[in-house]
Amino acid sequence: MEKSKISVVSKVMLLVVAALFIGALFVPMWQIQLDAPQYPEGLVLRLHANKIGGDVEIINGLNHYIGMATLHSENFFEFTVLPYIFGGLGLISMLLIFIANKKAVLGFLIFYILFVVLAAIDFYRWNYEYGHNLDPNAAIKVPGMAYQPPLIGYKQMLNFGAYSIPDIGGWFLIICGLLLLFIVLKEYQLFPKRK
Repeated sequence: MEKSKISVVSKVMLLVVAALFIGALFVPMWQIQLDAPQYPEGLVLRLHANKIGGDVEIINGLNHYIGMATLHSENFFEFTVLPYIFGGLGLISMLLIFIANKKAVLGFLIFYILFVVLAAIDFYRWNYEYGHNLDPNAAIKVPGMAYQPPLIGYKQMLNFGAYSIPDIGGWFLIICGLLLLFIVLKEYQLFPKRK
C-alpha cells in the first residue's frame, strides 16, 4: 500500500462524515434559548441550514418593543447558500473515499476549519447588527443598552437570559470536524505510541 493512501477505517469514517454533513441539512444547527419570568416555559430560536424556526413570531413581537429588527428567513443570504455548502462538503467527503489520499484529507480539514471560522465571524456580525441597530422610535429605550445575543454561551439581557448553543445539526458539524482531525492524526501517525 502506498504511504499516501488512507486506511479502510479512515474511509468508513469519511462515509460517516459525509452522512453527517448531509444530515445537518434536515435538523436545526443552532439554537438561542430565551428564559424570562413571564415565559416560564422559555422561548427558542432555531437556526436551520435554510430557515429560522422556533418561536419566531413571539420573539419578533417582543423585539418590536425594544427596536430590534424582525427576523425573516428571506432576509439572510446564508440560508440560500448553506444547503449547497453542506451538500458540497458531503460530496467532497464521499469523493475523498475514492481519492483515498491523506494529503487531500488534510487539505479538506484545513478548508473546513476556515469555513467554520468564517461562519463564526458571520454569525457574530449578524448578532452584532441585530442587537445594536435599534429603532430610535422604539417603545422601550434603555440608554446604552444593546441586545446582542451571545455567539456561544449565556448572556443576561434585561429580564431575559439568552443561551446560544449548538442544536443537533451543530453537533453533527462538530463531530465532522473531530472525525476529520482523527483521520489526519491517524494517517500521519501523529498519535503518541504506546510503550
